[in-house]
Amino acid sequence: MKTITFASAPRVTALSAVLAAAVLSACAPMSSMSSYSQDTLPDAVKVPAGHRVAMQTVGVGDITYECRAKKDMAGQFEWTFVGPDAALNDRSGMKIGKYYGPPATWENMDGSKVTATQVAVAPAGTGNIPYQLVKANPAMGNGAMTGVTYIQRVATVGGVAPASSCGTANLGGKQTVRYQADYIFWKAA
Repeated sequence: MKTITFASAPRVTALSAVLAAAVLSACAPMSSMSSYSQDTLPDAVKVPAGHRVAMQTVGVGDITYECRAKKDMAGQFEWTFVGPDAALNDRSGMKIGKYYGPPATWENMDGSKVTATQVAVAPAGTGNIPYQLVKANPAMGNGAMTGVTYIQRVATVGGVAPASSCGTANLGGKQTVRYQADYIFWKAA
C-alpha cells in the first residue's frame, strides 16, 4: 500500500485555526468594544447616561400592516402597524436572534428575550420607519438579553406603511413591507 502525503497540510491546519477563530468570534455577542456613538441621534432617542452598549444587531425582515378604520373617524381608513418579523444578525451577517410581535419581542438564539415599552420616536427620513427608544422589561430566561435596559432602533431603511390605498374594498387586508434597522442593546454600566 502506498502512502500519500500532502505538502499543503500545514496550510490546511493554519487555515482551520483561522476559520475556527472567526467562527468563535462571530458567535460571541458584540460588546461595547464595538464602537457606537449616539452623537448624531436626536436627543429624544438617546439612551440616558449610566448605560453601556451590550450588543449591536441588524434587524432584517418584514413589518405587517392591516387596513383598518381610523379610530373615532367614521368612514376613514388607514394602514395600521400589526407587527414585525425579522432576523437579528450580528455585524458579520450571522443570525443571532429574532424580533417579532405583538408584543414586540427581541429574542436571542440562547433563548433569552425581552419585551419593552416605547419611550420616544424621532423622524428617520422619508420612506423610513422612525428611530425609536424603548425601555426593556425584565428579561425572560438567562443569556444575552439578561440585564438589557434599553433598546434603540436606528439606521432604519424602509418599513413605512404601504403606499397603496386602504378603504372599504380592502378593509382587513394585510400587506408586508421589507425593512432593515440597527437594534442597539444597552445595559446599566
